[in-house]
Amino acid sequence: MQFPESWLREFCNPPLSSADLAETLTMGGFEVEERRPVAPPFSKIVVGEIKEAEQHPNADRLRVCQVDVGKGALLNIVCGAPNARVGIKVPCALVGAELPPGEDGKPFLIKLGKLRGVESQGMLCSARELKLSEDHGGLLELAADAPVGADVREVLKLDDALLTLKLTPNLAHGLSVYGIARELSALTGAPLTTPPIASVAAAHADRLPVKVEAPELCGRFSGRIVRNVDTRAATPAWLVERLARCGQRSVSPLVDISNYVMFEYGQPTHIFDLDKIHGGLTVRWGKAGEQLKLLNGNTVTVDEKVGVIADEREVESLAGIMGGDATAVSDDTKNIYVEAAFWWPESIQGRSRRFNFSTDAGHRFERGVDPSRTIEIIERITQLIVEVCGGAAGPIDDQTLRLPEAKPVTLRVARAARVIGMPVTQAQCVDALKRLGLPIEEGEGVVIVTPAPHRFDLQIEEDLIEEVARLIGYNNLPTTPPLAPITARLRPEAQRSRFAVRHRVAALGYQETINFSFVEAHWESDLAGNANPIKLLNPIASPMSVMRSSLIGSLLQVLKFNLDRKAPRVRVFEAGRVFLRDDTVATTDSTVKGIHQPMRLAGLAFGDAAEARWDGKPQRVDFYDVKGDVEALLAPLVPTFEATEHPALHPGRAARVLIDGKAIGVVGELHPRWRQKWDFAHAPIVFELALDAVTARPVPLAQPVPKHQAVERDIAVVVTESVTHDALLQAINGAPTDGLLRDAALFDIYRPQPGRDGGLAAGEKSMAVRLSFHSDSATLTDEQVDPAVRAILDRLAERLGARLRG
Repeated sequence: MQFPESWLREFCNPPLSSADLAETLTMGGFEVEERRPVAPPFSKIVVGEIKEAEQHPNADRLRVCQVDVGKGALLNIVCGAPNARVGIKVPCALVGAELPPGEDGKPFLIKLGKLRGVESQGMLCSARELKLSEDHGGLLELAADAPVGADVREVLKLDDALLTLKLTPNLAHGLSVYGIARELSALTGAPLTTPPIASVAAAHADRLPVKVEAPELCGRFSGRIVRNVDTRAATPAWLVERLARCGQRSVSPLVDISNYVMFEYGQPTHIFDLDKIHGGLTVRWGKAGEQLKLLNGNTVTVDEKVGVIADEREVESLAGIMGGDATAVSDDTKNIYVEAAFWWPESIQGRSRRFNFSTDAGHRFERGVDPSRTIEIIERITQLIVEVCGGAAGPIDDQTLRLPEAKPVTLRVARAARVIGMPVTQAQCVDALKRLGLPIEEGEGVVIVTPAPHRFDLQIEEDLIEEVARLIGYNNLPTTPPLAPITARLRPEAQRSRFAVRHRVAALGYQETINFSFVEAHWESDLAGNANPIKLLNPIASPMSVMRSSLIGSLLQVLKFNLDRKAPRVRVFEAGRVFLRDDTVATTDSTVKGIHQPMRLAGLAFGDAAEARWDGKPQRVDFYDVKGDVEALLAPLVPTFEATEHPALHPGRAARVLIDGKAIGVVGELHPRWRQKWDFAHAPIVFELALDAVTARPVPLAQPVPKHQAVERDIAVVVTESVTHDALLQAINGAPTDGLLRDAALFDIYRPQPGRDGGLAAGEKSMAVRLSFHSDSATLTDEQVDPAVRAILDRLAERLGARLRG
């Protein structure tokens, strides 16, 4: 909200400088976002009256003017403005005057000079040259009664400041100059001037029938007819100026008066062209399919949730938001109907956004407007209309149906002291609340307050405590350092930070992405097998309608985006939260009932396994490349992998990742169905892990360097084709070797060529394993190693039906 400081001081003028006044409002909860002068600095510019204006002898577009500036002798000034004519009063810059700085930032100094051979003893100024507006179509014409020779800054009241306030939604009572003055009076103790609003006598008895069918929409409706107004009259300059300094352009006298009173007292009103109303008016909820062309030119369709004002034929206005074009006042309007109403905030909230526009009226009504002053507001508007446009006013109709109930709120002084954090007495609380003009009753240690009609924000005890605190002054609250031990939150050594995990993944060649938690619904069913995802009540877009339970879809979308831009190789990852239904989760400070929100780490690799090199063609990334990345990421933990099925992954090329037998995620190639659906040239490899498992990092234990040489034995065993590498190593590691076996590694698999059995039956294969034995006490001998090898062979025979290959 923007307004001139001078207008505020007409209602309340504390002995404060402009800067101190702004600081007082800010510390009182009404933040002054900006304070700037009405006009930039300039000097020696006075009111001049053009007495003569003749054609320049040497230039077609210049005039030689004789200007009276109140010094007796007329000044000879050359001017090129098209509106330079005899009789007008304009700003005149005398010799030695400084005009506002130009684009170079330097003031423009007026000197005695000649233009086309004619001496010019000054300069006649436009509004643009004084930096008052962007209008440069001619000289700035001043009022006819402006005193000749007077300083232009005083005549136009340019030594003023514009205050721009940034108000929170609970400060509806501050959306007017009078409302801010009321608060300023309470904060400073300066008297509040409330100008009396005299009643305009009724000159006729005409009334407009008005029926309010929805008291839950409109709690009070007041109006009056004014006949024989002159809508072609000019809006007074002082009113135009004030509206301009509030950021509102002048439209017409009736519209300007309505806007002026809204800025003055915070009550929006509407003026109808009476002759365009068919019959009477009805205040009701809209009907499905009804349409209305608004004053801004838009045509909207209303329904049962939108309040309207209608006549006998059609809808004429959006209740509390904007009037309709059909009954708008114009230059031909003669008779008008002035309306002021109280609209319930709940009936206005959200309606403007629904139609994709906002208005000053809707902004105020949806926060709450004082319902007790509708008659006074109509009297004020009528007073200005008669003064500016003439006319004869009729009696005021006033219907009061249902107004907000003023429920008393109790303030406990002891609780106020605890919440504010400083000792406060009951007398201080009473004094603060009385300064706000609130009705008060006192009890033992309590103060009972009945909220005023304009205070929609006083509903609970904490609201009153806030009022006491801000009127005492936030800057008067003591600075009390906390008396508590400060303990550094040290992360256990067995856990690494998420930041370190991100750096580790980046070191493996992946680039981090950050994606929305809102995803398309079909991603959940396709890629996560989630038939019941968590849906958003109000999604920001239709493709972002559910909460994700997997990060894979987000990475596929990133891959698609990059491939569409011809990226040949993509390796990306994301550490983010997923959202799963879980009835065991209760609501706490960090959780929501029924929703589990774990952190996951997911990665995707597509294209070549490594960057192109001069010495060979790189191979395409495969399952084992990404499996190796997962192992490197989890180190020093040693994961195991089991074949699994996952909705997003290839049935035969997917594995479950386990740590100590507990599943922590999956890794695999994208399912061919989804590869085709997303139109990928080949399948990317993806992994998704629980982030908590990745951050775990066991503390390494120091081990002595082996002093004795290891002994190696190679064995080749014949097994059936169904025996896996994992099953083979589990059997070997489970053999009783008295702790001598330190490592076992598969180094060869042999399958006979067609026509050559190689000593193997159909459906058999040979797997060669290198066994490493070691002892910390001495170098092993054959007598110690051979029994260990036999124990391993026996274990393989027992568990897998294996036999030593001859």
